[in-house]
Amino acid sequence: MPADGPGPQAGPWVVGVDVGGSGIRLALAPGTWPAGLAGARTRNIAAAARVGAAGHDAAALLAELLPALDALATGLPAGARIGAVAVGATGMALLGRDLAAGLPGPLTRATGAEWLVLAGDAVTAYAGALGTRPGVVVAAGTGLVAVGHHPDAGWRRADGWGQLLGDCGSGGWIGRAGLEAALRAYDGRTGGSPALLAAAERRYGPVTGLPAALQPRPDRAALLAAFAPDVATAAEGGCPVADGIVRRAAEEIVAAATAAATAAGLTEPRLALTGGLFRLARLRGATHAALAARLPGARLHRPDGPPLLGALRLAATAATGLPWPVDPPLLDVLRAP
Repeated sequence: MPADGPGPQAGPWVVGVDVGGSGIRLALAPGTWPAGLAGARTRNIAAAARVGAAGHDAAALLAELLPALDALATGLPAGARIGAVAVGATGMALLGRDLAAGLPGPLTRATGAEWLVLAGDAVTAYAGALGTRPGVVVAAGTGLVAVGHHPDAGWRRADGWGQLLGDCGSGGWIGRAGLEAALRAYDGRTGGSPALLAAAERRYGPVTGLPAALQPRPDRAALLAAFAPDVATAAEGGCPVADGIVRRAAEEIVAAATAAATAAGLTEPRLALTGGLFRLARLRGATHAALAARLPGARLHRPDGPPLLGALRLAATAATGLPWPVDPPLLDVLRAP
């Protein structure tokens, strides 16, 4: 088997779904091991994952997915069929009970797929970034999770505990820290940043309205993460408070990567940084500096692609046996009755 996957194999079309904290991405592609998203039909839905008392809301997700899948499949070549669907969702391992119960029947009936793969976003990020190679992937966007993988150790996850308890160094974490500094400046408390106060008012309006604007929103993590680029910009502009937030975020990212590598028994891990947060040059540079100090043996690997590519790779190998360890609820494969 090649280092990054099982190689080309003919088969039905496959669907990959990436459910993130700030949106849903879908792809429909021929059922061969994909090196990238070229040739795939893709669609983005600007709807954050909805979480209720039972975790992720399967009915709400299906209401978004089914029409989008129908639109993607329109105009497929004559005789083409969908063989497998893979859904990767943020928080699947912790909040995915309703998805595991509610997705299989409707999704397999709607698509005609024989196989359904349910995975945490850590797994789809890993499969998209490193394929089957041993190593560590840090996926950072609205939330953050690090996952290490070695054939002898299986999956080893660090953080990914969600906005309230973890996701340290994530976009939501940076945004919240930046808004706290803005409110400190508004109050005249120590640790405040006039630059971040001005940025917060530009983005959200008067900061006195922030609690009422954020607290009731089910997508508040995404709203907090929207402020992360403003924090990075303020850091680049010379704001010491913003720069400190970015540097602490980088330390948290490296701490998660180190924990995942250690748990997987990897002393000099191949390491991929994936997710929209790493588009922030200031954070990327700070993370590289922290890696050199904390995990000097790490070998940075440019990701093959995003988590959506990972979902397609999971779907493409569902029928023949996944080349990654199945470990519910982090990764599970179901066959339609």
